[in-house]
Amino acid sequence: MSKIAVVAFGGNALIRANELGTIEQQEKNAYDTCIKVVELIKNGYSIVITHGNGPQVGNILLRNEAGYSQFKIPKMPLDICVADSQGGIGYMIERQMRNVLNDLNMDKNVVTLVTQVLVDVNDPAFENPTKPIGAFYLKEEADLLTKANKWIFKEDPRKRGWRRVVASPKPIEIMNQDIVKELANRGHIVIAAGGGGVPIYRHENNYLEAIEAVIDKDLASALLAAKIGADAFFIITDVPKVFINFNTPNQKALNKIDVDEAKEYLNNGEFAAGSMGPKISAAINFVENGGGETVITEASELQKPDCGTRIVGKGSS
Repeated sequence: MSKIAVVAFGGNALIRANELGTIEQQEKNAYDTCIKVVELIKNGYSIVITHGNGPQVGNILLRNEAGYSQFKIPKMPLDICVADSQGGIGYMIERQMRNVLNDLNMDKNVVTLVTQVLVDVNDPAFENPTKPIGAFYLKEEADLLTKANKWIFKEDPRKRGWRRVVASPKPIEIMNQDIVKELANRGHIVIAAGGGGVPIYRHENNYLEAIEAVIDKDLASALLAAKIGADAFFIITDVPKVFINFNTPNQKALNKIDVDEAKEYLNNGEFAAGSMGPKISAAINFVENGGGETVITEASELQKPDCGTRIVGKGSS
């Protein structure tokens, strides 16, 4: 039995700010992130990697629309687009991780699983879709797409246009979580639950059906980490630590806090809903469901013994 760490790659693991997202850029970024994550293996962890897919699935949706309008290629539903992004991103990470292991003379197997995630079809999130996906459109374009596809659009808060929104239900079960645990316990590197996983639900006869939704990547990663008994959950982002009073003269880095402190900061609005908020929620979920600790940091910090902001059980800080 190995110590297990689930490592959630943020968006900048593949596409950095001000980059176009070419394959060369994404592969280089994946290699750079993987070589830093290997520090955890050197510290005795078996690792399970999860990842986001926001820019990539957005591009897949654009190709969907362009292919249909130009060549009448049938559009694929959102679940297929999410699965496509999982496969493509997982392949990139797996290949670059193999290259890193080769460069470091380390012998490890790496495997990517296209992962389905069970949700509740009656989740209240389906009554109020909030997760933006895809491109920005003019109001007139959004209205036409609504009529053609029965999509829901909302105006961007920064007035950049109108974007399609879908539900973001709570993940209930990670399919194949037992296989992920078995592989990790044997020391293999597993890539799973990419983009939060492909959301599915069960009919009464146990038949699995896809549903138009996007699952939060960090919440799905936290659930996977808890279900496989991970010792630690690392959320890789673009800052070395979590801050309160962020971007003010009074900003303060958090080193180690317990779940009660994390909840208090979250409830007081310290963490934005579109950035750090979901990460803190995921950190709390993992620890409260039996996990050891959550670490939120950037990849370059992983070589430090007390890197990042650590969220631990009540009274442990």
